[in-house]
Formats: sequence, structure tokens, C-alpha cells
Amino acid sequence: MNVHKNLGSGFLESVYQEVLTKEFVKEEIPFEKEKKLNLFYEGEKLDKFFKADFLCYGKIIVEIKSVSFLNKNLEAQVINYLKATNKEVGLLINFGEKSLKWKRFIYTSHS
Repeated sequence: MNVHKNLGSGFLESVYQEVLTKEFVKEEIPFEKEKKLNLFYEGEKLDKFFKADFLCYGKIIVEIKSVSFLNKNLEAQVINYLKATNKEVGLLINFGEKSLKWKRFIYTSHS
């Protein structure tokens, strides 16, 4: 929230990613930037991988966007990342709107 409050909307995603990195360090939030995550299909590891904008606390996928609005395709992208990486929690954060918009996704194998 602090990043959007200070920068507002209109910057490229890469700017928000850099500033969010600084905020994570300042707030002592454990994270890995552009973390390479293995993908799985029916329990088998694939050659392809996904690079999360951030992986926080070793288990939360954080995807950031700078678009005019969050659409169902972006939401589906995060859900698919959760399914394919066997992670349970994902955050989709959009810095592109006048007000900060974010959605949290929970995925379990029973979802």
C-alpha cells in the first residue's frame, strides 16, 4: 500500500517491482525476486518453469501488474501458477489503477 501511496499509478511494472523490493527489505519480509519455480503435471516435474515476480516467506506467490484493471485472465494466471507449482497462496496486485487493487487466492488440491 505504501508503494502505491507514494508513487501512484502510471509507472511500468518494473518500477513497482524495484520499489516493492525496497519495501520488503525495509519491512524485513523474506522474499526472492523473480524466483524460478518448477511446474508439475500430475505430480511429474516439467522442463518448463515459471518466474514469480516474488516468492515471499518461501510459499506466497506475488504477481504484480500495472494495468488499467484486473481481468479474469490475470486471475486465472495466478490460479494456474498455484496449481502448477503446488503453492497454496497467491497475491495479484495491480498498481495501474487509481486505487491499489489486489486479490488473494487460496488453492488446495481439493479446490
